[in-house]
Amino acid sequence: MRNSVFHFILACSCILLFSCEKKAERTPAIGEAYIGPVTLPIRADVSPSSKVLATLQHGEHVDILQTRRRFVRVRSATGIEGWTENRQLLTPDQIKQLRQFSERSLTLPSMGEATAYSQLNIHTEPNRLSPSFYLINQGVKLDVIGRTLAPRVATPPPVVKAVKPPPKQLPKKKTDSRKDGLLAIGKPPAPKPPSNWLELSQIVKPTEEELKAEERKKEAAKLPPPAPVPVKMDDWKLVRTKDGKAGWVLSRMLSMAIPDDVAQYSEGAHITSYFSLGTVDDEGKPKHHWLWTTLKGPGDTYDFDSFRVFIYSLKKHRYETAYIERKVIGHYPVEAKAGSPPSFSLILEDDDGKLLHKTYSFEGYRVRLISKEPWNPSAPTAPVHTSDAPPPPPHDSFENKLKNEVKKVLGK
Repeated sequence: MRNSVFHFILACSCILLFSCEKKAERTPAIGEAYIGPVTLPIRADVSPSSKVLATLQHGEHVDILQTRRRFVRVRSATGIEGWTENRQLLTPDQIKQLRQFSERSLTLPSMGEATAYSQLNIHTEPNRLSPSFYLINQGVKLDVIGRTLAPRVATPPPVVKAVKPPPKQLPKKKTDSRKDGLLAIGKPPAPKPPSNWLELSQIVKPTEEELKAEERKKEAAKLPPPAPVPVKMDDWKLVRTKDGKAGWVLSRMLSMAIPDDVAQYSEGAHITSYFSLGTVDDEGKPKHHWLWTTLKGPGDTYDFDSFRVFIYSLKKHRYETAYIERKVIGHYPVEAKAGSPPSFSLILEDDDGKLLHKTYSFEGYRVRLISKEPWNPSAPTAPVHTSDAPPPPPHDSFENKLKNEVKKVLGK
């Protein structure tokens, strides 16, 4: 009987002990974010040499628990807590925009394929310090769909969407035992003036050194302000992977994948787009006729300053120039359409800086302008005219003009 009572009391004590034990409370989140890079190590401390607790993947959701300058403490979906840099995270709005942008990029026309010289990171923004969410290997082909110039400046840390913590309950203030419950605290007495206040109130004449310093300040104020230091710019390409991911890479890390027997004629310029205008058979090997655009200086705001059409000569077994225009100001997109005959269109600036949409036809080995109209970026691309377009009026020779003038004089 005593043993059963003892065991009963022991069991009740254990149950009471475990029920009274408080579980460790989770740290409340002050924000939320998503992993930006392809992989991101979460460390035990802010030091880069501290232990790696977990490696998270791009797009994983994390809770923000604490901030320390440029570092934040995060908690993963599995409950692992650790430190990482703020700039490696994306806000919910940023990850949403990135996914929507990848979907919209599927509708953008390709300006040609390019390959990377080595392993290359695709960034969310045209900035070296922005998160790189995808890694491509050397030789993998990408579609070039855009280009921009961006200043080489640091990306500000993402603004983490704050979550308001629960309000803290302040401790009750102790009241005085008096009847009104308030402490009567009087104002402190005003400080007394110094004993030598009369001497301090007298006007002190500036010394000779102070007068000279004041003159130097006036002379420096008359000088023109120093010229601002120019901000370095980077040339970026907007690329799209074969599985639909879109982002930014440095242009100098890419090489357009046009054949070498054509690329050798670039004359040191950067090939910004290229298109096939048809094929011919050269002893069992297919050879393309090509259109390309090039840019001499990578720091220019426009996308190309020259375009050229190459034809493959079956007689000479080499490429030759059929048409070329230099010293133009051109912008993306460039379009090429197959047909009979093939055609292509470009957006060029005129002498007044207005954009014109020019369309050319490629007939045999000849290139001719068939339409020219103002370009409206918000409107869809104008249709390219084909061989159904009316032929241009015949060229009137000088002899015919002279005969017409003689008829007018004679009244015939």
